[in-house]
Amino acid sequence: LNTVNLLRERGVNVRSISDGIDPATSTGRMMLNMLASLAEYERELIVERVNAGIAAARQSGTRFGRPLSDPAVIADKLAIAKDARARGRTAEDAARLVGWSRATFYRHLANENQSTKK
Repeated sequence: LNTVNLLRERGVNVRSISDGIDPATSTGRMMLNMLASLAEYERELIVERVNAGIAAARQSGTRFGRPLSDPAVIADKLAIAKDARARGRTAEDAARLVGWSRATFYRHLANENQSTKK
């Protein structure tokens, strides 16, 4: 609808041949507005259905997003990376050794330090 209005303002005549809708006439504009209203209504129904489906899935215990990492695997990888750091490797090299980025290595290192302080 916005595109048709923008084109009309620029002097471009738009006409749907297959539907017989001509926005240059009042009847054509009315039909175009009705179709736009129905399309907006359908979009809102889809959003409502999707949100209802997500809420129902959450109630039944479905978790969304990335799966949680196994703490034992993280601890093993962190030990390997810390050992590599102790042997003189850079933080980035040590992190890549276990398949992490440097930021992930530092994040897990900080989490470990926080959990040992408690």
